[in-house]
Amino acid sequence: MWRVALFLLLTGLLATGQGWENDYDQPLNFNCPSGQSISSIRSEHHNFYEDRRWDFDCKPTSKAVDCYWSPYINNFDQTFTFECKPQYALAGMSSHHDNYYEDRMWRFYCCESKCISGNCQWTSYVNYFDEYIYWTVPPHSFLVGADSYHQNFQEDRRWKYKYCGQQSC
Repeated sequence: MWRVALFLLLTGLLATGQGWENDYDQPLNFNCPSGQSISSIRSEHHNFYEDRRWDFDCKPTSKAVDCYWSPYINNFDQTFTFECKPQYALAGMSSHHDNYYEDRMWRFYCCESKCISGNCQWTSYVNYFDEYIYWTVPPHSFLVGADSYHQNFQEDRRWKYKYCGQQSC
């Protein structure tokens, strides 16, 4: 009997889309636990909703003494480049979707880390339009920024990320 109950529970979790931090057309509000920053980003686009749902993993960064949320950094359909203040790692992302624009406005959560070196670089774009994203922060590095542009024809965004090396702290 317990196997049937476990099967039904797992089936229900899969059917409701568990594992994603948001659903299509719904707000995204994610931040890592204290002392951690984003270590991987996963996202999938759906053409019916013309939106993405998102999921993140976190890794230890250092004890965060100071964190802050940015204001919204873009308007709908607008390109943006965001970087945390120096010595801060990206530890959260928040956005809301608008069906008229089929786009999201974004803000970011950054937390202080004395472990971030000045050795930083941008990725190339990690996705094409309508394509699945799975990107992992390189070993011994921290995510510190994001860059994105929206294309109305595709009703999607392309993304690239900035990361900095880790130093002993």
